Amino acid sequence: MREIRISHCIVIPEREVRESFVTSTGPGGQNVNKVATKVELRWVPKYSSAFRDVELTYLLHSLEHRLTNRGELLVTCDEHRTQIRNREEIRSKLAAIVRKALVRPKNRRATRPTKASVRRRLDGKRKRSDVKKGRSKARHED
Repeated sequence: MREIRISHCIVIPEREVRESFVTSTGPGGQNVNKVATKVELRWVPKYSSAFRDVELTYLLHSLEHRLTNRGELLVTCDEHRTQIRNREEIRSKLAAIVRKALVRPKNRRATRPTKASVRRRLDGKRKRSDVKKGRSKARHED
């Protein structure tokens, strides 16, 4: 096992990650019944030494819906027929999940519509209103 690189400065040490192997469903023919190719990776981000406190707080908040009751992030992979390829795939999956969780959305800046855009919108509403009024039955005044 080797460490999992999230970014150039964030690396999850191998001692924090636990892998287990299970027989899986899916491709593999009779090999599925004999060999444990499915990989389950468990990682507890709360106790990780790879992140600063601020990053860890944000990460835990972002991942809270994915964590188990024990606070573990569980990632599984049984896409490939071999255990080795599934192990590689699961590490890249974990890195992608953590990378995505660390991305902070941009703060929305409140803006006001320009006078011209307000005028265009109101003109469009007025024209539409006139079109609809034109469809109504004309009243005859006798």
